[in-house]
Amino acid sequence: MNRTDRLYALAEELRRVGHAGTTSTRLARLFEVSQRTVKRDVSALQQAGLPVVAQAGLGGGYVLDASVGLPPVNFTPAQAVALALAVRALPAGSPFGTDAEAARAKVLDALPAADRARADELSGRVWSRPDRAAEVSAPHVLRAVEESLGRHRVLAIEYRRSDGTVSRRRVEPALLARTGGRWYVVAWCQSREDLRWFRLARILRADLTPERYDPRAVADVGEPPPDARPVSSRPSD
Repeated sequence: MNRTDRLYALAEELRRVGHAGTTSTRLARLFEVSQRTVKRDVSALQQAGLPVVAQAGLGGGYVLDASVGLPPVNFTPAQAVALALAVRALPAGSPFGTDAEAARAKVLDALPAADRARADELSGRVWSRPDRAAEVSAPHVLRAVEESLGRHRVLAIEYRRSDGTVSRRRVEPALLARTGGRWYVVAWCQSREDLRWFRLARILRADLTPERYDPRAVADVGEPPPDARPVSSRPSD
């Protein structure tokens, strides 16, 4: 998560916990950063006008000033896509399915035009279908892949092949796909000079690099697998 998105998420977390506050230790663990980074981020939010008060005591902590009303909830494009994915994961006829679709529509209606355009672009690069549980991948791998896809940054990965050997690649993610109960990142492999499907559960390590890339068109990947379909952030889909 880049610093801008982290500051945004940190402000939303402080708003969520409200006047009960939360510790710097918990925030550091939640955002996978050091407590020193949390302190710097909170200072930046304070300078931007968010009424955050530091709490004394073991571990330290932060709380929003009770004298100031809480700001409305806002969502990042990535959060909007995550919500769309969660809604699509509900099997047909699920309880609260209609309400979930309505909530998705409200979130998108509240997004600024630029953020909605980013959400639409990003959601077109995630294919999925409900009904089957997917393999579990390492959180740090998922985070790196998500950032790479959203920010168009080349990803350096260590990948375990089916025969157990490990290769190192630099890849340019084009989309994520869930099919056959497994998640894949479809990416342009710089060494193979071709689009490849990498099983997320076999990626041992993934590091975001400073190198930017122009993502391949979704059409270059082809049609979704029979048991997958594009996830759309648009409520009319």
